[in-house]
Amino acid sequence: MTGPPAPRHPPAAAAPRLRAAVVGHLEWTTIARVRQLPARGDIVHAEVLWEGPAGGGAVAAVRLAALAGACTFFTALGDDQAAGRSREVLGRLGVEVVAAVRDRPTRSAVSLVDASGERTTATLGARLQPEETDDLPWETLRSYDTVYFTAGGAGALARARQAAVLTATSREFPLLTTAGIPVDAMVGSADDPAERCDPTGLPRPPGLLVVTEGAQGGVYRARDGTARRYRAVRPPRPVVDCYGAGDNFAAALAFALGTGSAAAQAVTFAAGTAALCAATRGPYAVPGNPGPTGPYRSTNRGAPCAPPSFSGTSTTP
Repeated sequence: MTGPPAPRHPPAAAAPRLRAAVVGHLEWTTIARVRQLPARGDIVHAEVLWEGPAGGGAVAAVRLAALAGACTFFTALGDDQAAGRSREVLGRLGVEVVAAVRDRPTRSAVSLVDASGERTTATLGARLQPEETDDLPWETLRSYDTVYFTAGGAGALARARQAAVLTATSREFPLLTTAGIPVDAMVGSADDPAERCDPTGLPRPPGLLVVTEGAQGGVYRARDGTARRYRAVRPPRPVVDCYGAGDNFAAALAFALGTGSAAAQAVTFAAGTAALCAATRGPYAVPGNPGPTGPYRSTNRGAPCAPPSFSGTSTTP
C-alpha cells in the first residue's frame, strides 16, 4: 500500500560528512519508451528518454555522491568511447571513477519502458567487474564509512568489507554464500527472480535484510529474524519510469546506515528516494548536453531526482 509523501527531515547539511564508495559495474544505457512491449517478431517505434552510464553500480554511485558530497566508484571499463563518456558524466556528478581497464568493450544496455513505467532491460556484452588483483586503491576502503557492493570477485568483496558499513545487493547472493564474507545489510527486489534469496544459506545472515515490493512497500528483517513491513512513499508526481528506483533505494539505505541510523529510519529514507526517482525520467539527471551531436543526452525536463533531506544519526533501536 502506498504511504504518505516523503518525510521532511532537517537540511542534509546537518548530517555528518561520510566517505562513501561503490564497488561494482556499469553499462552505458539507453532508456526508451514504447506503448507496449513488442511481441515475438514485432517491430515497434521507441522514443529515447535518457542515455548515460547506468547499471546498479553507476546509479548508486551518483546517488551516494549527491547525498555524501562525493563518492568513489571502484569498477572496470573497456578502453573505448563508452568508458570515456561514462567517466566524464560521472565525474561531473561528483563520482571519482577508479577503474581497471579491460581489453573488452564496456557493456551497454537498452531498457524499454512501457505505459505503466515498468522497464524491461537487455544488456549487450559481458559484465566488467573489479577484481582484487586490479591495481586499484583498495587499501583506502578501510577509511570509508559506507560501501555498497554490486559486482566483483571474492577478493574485491573482502576489500569492501574493510569499510565501517558494507551493504550488498542480493543479486550477488551466490558470491556472498561462497565467499563467506559477512555484510551489514543486503537489499533486493521480491519482483526480480535474480534477487530472491534465502539468507539462512549464508554463513552469517546480514544484520539487515531488505526486500522491496515496489508500490506495496516491502519487508525488512533483522539478524534475529524479527521482520517488519514498511510502506511505499507516494511519488510527488506521476510515475515516469522505474529504471534505477531500486538502485537509488539501495544507495540511500547504504548512506543512512553509514550515519548509524536505525533500520526503520534508513528504510523510510530509502523508500522516499526511490519514489522521487520513479517520478523522474531516468535514474538521475545527466549534466547538460554539450551540443546537438554530443555524446550523451537526457530529455529529463523535470527536477533532478533529489531525495528528501536527511537528519543523520539516530540511536533508536
